[in-house]
Amino acid sequence: MATLSLGTVFAAYAGAALVFFALDFVWLGFLAIGFYRAEIGQLLLERPNVLAAGAFYLFYVVGIVGFAVVPAFNAQSWLWALLAGLALGLLAYGTYDMTNLATLKDWSWKVSALDLVWGGGVTGAAALGGYWAARLTV
Repeated sequence: MATLSLGTVFAAYAGAALVFFALDFVWLGFLAIGFYRAEIGQLLLERPNVLAAGAFYLFYVVGIVGFAVVPAFNAQSWLWALLAGLALGLLAYGTYDMTNLATLKDWSWKVSALDLVWGGGVTGAAALGGYWAARLTV
């Protein structure tokens, strides 16, 4: 089993964060914004709450590293990183979307379905990014 230095953990965080932020920026800023406006526009703020979004991103990437990247690194398995990231994304985004679907009047089931796919995919990709960044340090 490989040991993780502090530098390796920071590299894992940086790699996962870079992939997650970049993909989510393109997704939310360009690809899916029209869909979200059409489906739940009445629920959207005119401008996103940057502090809340920043807190989510910082802590969620910690979760990606802790639950997907570190175990994958210890197992020396990029597939572990991908599958654990996918599972984490489905769990996290599923919790958010199914709760909204269960509790909000105008929440769209289409948004929930698309978010589940997106959350699993983007988290799996970020976990891979973190895994490969960590591997570069050894």
